[in-house]
Amino acid sequence: MSETSTFDFNAFIKESKETLLNPKAYFSTMKTSGGWAEPLIKAVIYGAVAGIIAFIWSIVGLSGLKAGMFGGAIGAMALVWSIVGAVIGLFIGAVILLIISSICKGSTDFEANGRVVAASMVIMPINALLAFTAAISSWLGLIISLAVSLYALYIMYHGLVESLKAKPETARIVMYILAALLVLFMLLGMSTRNKMNKYLDNPELKEMLQDLEKQG
Repeated sequence: MSETSTFDFNAFIKESKETLLNPKAYFSTMKTSGGWAEPLIKAVIYGAVAGIIAFIWSIVGLSGLKAGMFGGAIGAMALVWSIVGAVIGLFIGAVILLIISSICKGSTDFEANGRVVAASMVIMPINALLAFTAAISSWLGLIISLAVSLYALYIMYHGLVESLKAKPETARIVMYILAALLVLFMLLGMSTRNKMNKYLDNPELKEMLQDLEKQG
């Protein structure tokens, strides 16, 4: 409780900028202990900012998903689930990173891994901010999203090496494998998104929804 009440928002902004622009320097001095309040607050803030941005894009029609009359509702759900997902993702991510750190002979302290994950979540608002590119072009959105995700791995690499003291050579190999998997999943996700957009653009579906709205 005391940690929550002394959370320094100005320091949070400064740390977020440093994590994005100079992750090696940030993680080399980042505290790896002190309780879960700080990483939880970070996750909630990053998730909330990402959710708000996603909500705004959905309202102005730049979400990348052609949701038609449900655009606002989907955007509101994105706001809620972005926060919930960030909190859940913090703990799941900490477990996954702990396993990776163990493979790379780094720290297996759960809180330390959680703090690295929380700091790395700074990429969430950036990803949400650039999501409008998918509304311009599906392929442009894919390329931008992939670039952001690869940069997230770059940040995570420095967290592994600098904060968790993992072996750099092993960490690089693991990151290369994750990057390859990321490209594969991105391509599969692109196929799914295109199918969803075609389904939502179906004239028969739109007509049926309009009829239901009139009946209601």
